[in-house]
Amino acid sequence: MDVVERYAEIRGLADDVRQLRDGMIAAETAHQDRLARVHPSHLRSAVNLIHYLELRRHDIRRLQGRLAEFGLSSLGRSEPHVLATVQAVLEILESLAGESGTLQDKAAVGYGEGHFLLASRAADLLGPQAPGRVARIMVTMPSAAASDPDLVGALIDAGMDLARINCAHDGPDDWLAMIANLRHDSADAPPLIAMDLAGPKLRTGSLSAGPAVVRARPQRDPYGRVVAPASILLTGPTPTDALDVSEGRADTSPSPGGQLHLQVDDGGWIRRRVVGDVVEVIDARGARRRWAVDEMSGNGCVLTCAKTTYVANGLEVSCSDDVAHIVGVAPSELSVRVQIGDRIALTREPDHPPAGCTSVVASAQPTTVTVGCTLPELFDVALPGEPIWFDDGKIGGVIEHVEHDCLRVEVTDVPQGGVRLKSAKGINVPDTQLTMGALTEKDLADLDFVAAHADLVNLSFVREVADVDRLREELRIRDADHVGIVLKIENARAFENLPQLLLAAMESERVGVMIARGDLAVEVGFERLAEVQEEIMWACEAAHVPVIWATQVLESMARTGRPSRAEVTDAAMAVRAECVMLNKGPYILDALATLDSILSRMGGHQIKKRSMLRQLTAWALPRST
Repeated sequence: MDVVERYAEIRGLADDVRQLRDGMIAAETAHQDRLARVHPSHLRSAVNLIHYLELRRHDIRRLQGRLAEFGLSSLGRSEPHVLATVQAVLEILESLAGESGTLQDKAAVGYGEGHFLLASRAADLLGPQAPGRVARIMVTMPSAAASDPDLVGALIDAGMDLARINCAHDGPDDWLAMIANLRHDSADAPPLIAMDLAGPKLRTGSLSAGPAVVRARPQRDPYGRVVAPASILLTGPTPTDALDVSEGRADTSPSPGGQLHLQVDDGGWIRRRVVGDVVEVIDARGARRRWAVDEMSGNGCVLTCAKTTYVANGLEVSCSDDVAHIVGVAPSELSVRVQIGDRIALTREPDHPPAGCTSVVASAQPTTVTVGCTLPELFDVALPGEPIWFDDGKIGGVIEHVEHDCLRVEVTDVPQGGVRLKSAKGINVPDTQLTMGALTEKDLADLDFVAAHADLVNLSFVREVADVDRLREELRIRDADHVGIVLKIENARAFENLPQLLLAAMESERVGVMIARGDLAVEVGFERLAEVQEEIMWACEAAHVPVIWATQVLESMARTGRPSRAEVTDAAMAVRAECVMLNKGPYILDALATLDSILSRMGGHQIKKRSMLRQLTAWALPRST
């Protein structure tokens, strides 16, 4: 490229960038009415968001490459200060082209100001940063947090910055006890309290109870040989927690090698047993079994059996002429394995499917499952051909037929071998235009507690600006304008409406966004989740609104004590958010310690989209002498 061509290219670049700049200013002018409604503290941020949205209306990838060839900013990290970045690039290009410079717009958010605004908003909403760590950590409180102050203290000591209480679980008395433990164990600097409103969550209703039967199974080797007999703790008709048994016999699991707890209707029958007695049984299948009394323990006896026994209520157990009967076997939870091609009939009544629904599936094969649905509004708006997902996307299908009280679904997507459908599992309908608001009657009742006790309220299943406006009004009615508002982005509609939702929320002073990746992945498609969460983070950075990165962070570790490699990478990338949320699990303390370490390390390498080039010592080459 000769000098003439170079100057022509620079002038062309200046024209293109100037056109972008002028479009941003025009967009700001066009949205003055909307900008006038935001809280004064958010005005400059809202203007910056408008500038960013105007920039992203255009495909500037070729322009970015041309700018990079001249060593200029490619505009790829301009979210917190969009107009100032474009203006700075334009001034350089005009100077290189020998043109008269354009004065920078004094109203534009500058580089330092943009980062300061986001940091200060995060501190105001989420609390201060922990020493050595950029992102805060939010932890979902387990039910045990209401009765175990030591657990709460351990979570605080391990690095928890915010405590999340889910109003979909437990109740006001439990929530109050959790908060008391949180504030008692950290009187100097208690973690902030975030409370999730349950919202209109779509779930499967109750399935009919399964049979009241359990199995006593011996443990076998790979060749089917018994290596340990089935063990049964048999007691009189007393509550399980009243049993006087040795430590280690509280496992009620009927799995191989575990001990099964059973009761008989005659406590005297137990007292008449001695070690060595043989108990005759004809199990629920009609198979004859012999149980041997192996040990007397407190008010019970331990029996062993070398063959699998199916045990139901009323089963007769006899030793010579001494007879008793099994009692207290609870019905099992019914679950039905579904495969591709099976049908699921969803009914309007969550607990008692109407008889009329069977007419929809009159020609059904044994592979048709009928289950209730917790959200009756679905039946008024669902249409044939729309996709539907169950249990966090484990089961996918298409709505075939719609009636007033029933939807028939063809199963089209399950892992090989099928998946068991159970009650209380989530349902997602990404293409169905649900019209109900985000606040249910339960949410409104729970808001009374939230307004009195919480620092933040997480609005679940938000879709429309009207949802945000309603929440703000309900908080105002309760004199709770001080409670921060966090929008949970967990469905396709909320993602599509994100700019409007942000501007509506910014009418309040304390605002944040949670990327609820569980439902969101099902709604937008797993293959799009990474792209969608990036776009949410970019828009929030442009609005200087802090982000909470949530759902399934180190989930395997919290549940089993061991993380997957993919989870560790995911947790490392979460450092770009202002807060990361952990869900509860048996190993939550281990997961919390691991996340704290990962975020502390990654904070030196990554802030938002910017790679931080700290000194690397691992690759230092020896100097020649």
